[in-house]
This record gives sequence, C-alpha cells and structure tokens, in this order.
Amino acid sequence: MRALLGLFITVTLFFIATATYYEPTWESINSRPLPSWYDDSKFGIFIHFGLFSTPGYGCQRNAGEWYWWYLDGENVTCINDWQKEHYGKEWKYQDFAGQYQALYFEPTEWATLFVESGAKYVVLTSKHHEGFCNWPSSESWNWNSVDLGPHRDVVDEVSKAVKDVGLHMGLYYSLFEWFNPLYLEDAANNATTQYYVKSIMQPQIRDIVNRYHPEIVWSDGDWMQNDTYWESREFLAWLYNESPVKDIVVVNDRWGINDTCQNGGFWTCSDRYNPGKLINHKWENALTIDKYSWGWRRDANLNDYLTVDSLIYELVSTVSCGGNMLLNVGPRGDGGIDPIFQDRLQGIGQWLKVNGEGIYNT
Repeated sequence: MRALLGLFITVTLFFIATATYYEPTWESINSRPLPSWYDDSKFGIFIHFGLFSTPGYGCQRNAGEWYWWYLDGENVTCINDWQKEHYGKEWKYQDFAGQYQALYFEPTEWATLFVESGAKYVVLTSKHHEGFCNWPSSESWNWNSVDLGPHRDVVDEVSKAVKDVGLHMGLYYSLFEWFNPLYLEDAANNATTQYYVKSIMQPQIRDIVNRYHPEIVWSDGDWMQNDTYWESREFLAWLYNESPVKDIVVVNDRWGINDTCQNGGFWTCSDRYNPGKLINHKWENALTIDKYSWGWRRDANLNDYLTVDSLIYELVSTVSCGGNMLLNVGPRGDGGIDPIFQDRLQGIGQWLKVNGEGIYNT
C-alpha cells in the first residue's frame, strides 16, 4: 500500500511539474495549441442581440448595432431624424431599455434552429460597445438585461439551451464602451491611467468566464488602445492557466492595437476575412447574412441579404483554405428571429446533411 501511495504521489508531482504554464507574454501565449474541437467544427453561429436590437434601425445601410454611436457620437442626420419622428425630441438612447422586452425570446427555439443549420458552435454578444450587458454584471448596475428590459439573464439562458443540444458555446465581449466616463477619462489621459480597465473591463470579462464557462472568448473593441492598457496578456495567461475553461477555451486575435492577425488564438484579422489561400495559422471568417449590419435592421431590403447559394460558397471557400465560418444572425429586440434568417440557416443545414462529410473534421 505504501508503495502504491508513493507511486501515486510521484506521478501526481510529475504531472504538476510538467504541466504547461503560460506567461503573460505573446511568445508564451501564442505557443498554446488550439484545442482540436474548434478546428473540427468548421461552422458556427454568431448572435448580435442586445439593447441595440430594439431600435433596430440603420438608415443608409448603417449597421444597426452601432445605432447609439450614429445617434450621439457621429450625430448622423437620418438616425436622429428617424428617432425624433418616431419617439420625440426628448427621447434618449437609454430610454430604449424599457422597450427591450424580449417577449418572443425563446432560447430553446434558437438552439433548435442552430442545430438545424449544421453549426457546431455559437457565439453570443454578452456586451457590445454600448456597454449594456446581457447578464447581471455588478460592474454595470442598472444597465443590464436583468435590472432593465426583459429582466432575464440572456447569457445564462442561451448558454444552457445551446449546451443542452450538444453545441459549443462562446461569448463575445467588447473591451471598450463608447460613452463610459471611466474609459473616456483614461483615453483623455492617453491611457496612462486604467480606471476603466481595473473597475469595469477586467472584472467583467473574468466574471463571464467564471459564471458561464464559455468555450470561446471572442474579444472586440480593442482597436482604440494597445494590449498593455487592456491587460490582455495578463487575462489570457489567467484564462489558460487558472480559469475553469483553461483546457478547452479558444480565443481570437482582437486584444489591442496591432494584435490582429498576429497574436492570440485563431485569427479574424478583419470582419469578413477570407485570405483566399491556405495560410499557416487557424483563422475565422466572421460574416453576416445581412450584408450591411450585424444587428437587426427593420429597414433592410431583400437584396441586402446573402442568398443560401452565396453562403454555401462562403462556407466551402473558407473551409478549403483552412478557416472556420462564423455566420451572424441578428434577432429582433423582441427576441424573435426573422424568417429570412431562418431560411438561410435551414438552407445551409440541408446542404450540410448531404455534404457535411467534406466539411467537418477535415
């Protein structure tokens, strides 16, 4: 018995001693092998759903998820005119939170549709650039989907529904927020302070990992500052060494200025990225069914949507060059998914039932 115990202790200490530890440097972080499930999956669904889905408007083919920025950041005339006409001069973007009711939000129906599409993983917006959170973030008190709007933990409900049907679940997270006063103060200080990062961003991004155990952390909103300001390398070292998903999680490359197409996990490089040739690194083509918007647009026309044939071509060309395709749908503010999105996903799914052997695990 003592001999067996001694052997057990020796083996345990061996594995502890030889376990890979990732330092907060790009050389170390980039050396981590990509978990094989991601490359095998080939096709995923992106969901842009949040407070921006409630106005759901993008005149002149402006992206619906950027509505608040076009309203108060760039002061786009057609956006401001539309809001004044339909909601009055006193209406503010924050007032849409009361209308974000998600009355037709049925996560199990979403998950069933995604299975029918043939997708193997899902990525949901936990927080976009507006800062409104789809989970009860304590760093975003009274600006989240539990305190306001539907009074539901959208991230939790979608995560459970997706995992229940056997798909991998990931979360999108925007590093910055357009109008957060702490971020604006840091930016005014030329990023010599980190009030926003310490108080908001780092606590939030670690919170969604600890709460929901996503298998993908899809970062965005990185382009305003370098990764030192965002503390991206420190986060990724924690994610790979200590987090509850350290052995299975994958990440993208949007972690700071000049990091895209260089650092992190799989490369996205830019929206709708497709190099058109084999490259020596795993990459992802994130694209939209609505050619002009990631969030739902009430003013979209039929010609604004990619056809099933076009989407199948994108999938085949992407996989043939070693990439994954992450195809975006934009649910309405009430949580329903428009029939045209359902049609496109089901059309891809029908094709994959016949041709999936040439796509998955290749």
